[in-house]
Amino acid sequence: MIAQTPQPPYYAVIFTSVRTSGDNGYAEISDKMVELAKEQDGFLGMESAREELGITVSYWRDLEAIKHWKYNIDHTIARELGREQWYSAFKTRISKVERDYDFLRK
Repeated sequence: MIAQTPQPPYYAVIFTSVRTSGDNGYAEISDKMVELAKEQDGFLGMESAREELGITVSYWRDLEAIKHWKYNIDHTIARELGREQWYSAFKTRISKVERDYDFLRK
């Protein structure tokens, strides 16, 4: 599903990853992180796709909201598990969205 974001400006955190083999508890923690992110002040939405390369984009009101999410204790633990078990590589990018537009077939 495409996230319904407000009028810009807002921020996007783009997380691109390559998984290791096996689940190793990933699916359960991933689902918990999505639910926890939704509860964070400043969270605006999320989109995710995974094949060989995974891309998750989360949208945030401002840089302060992103910082608070980064330092959330449960998210910090999940990041460490990601480094230890789930990812062979990842990259995080933070971007300011200055313009967006959409299309919806009726």
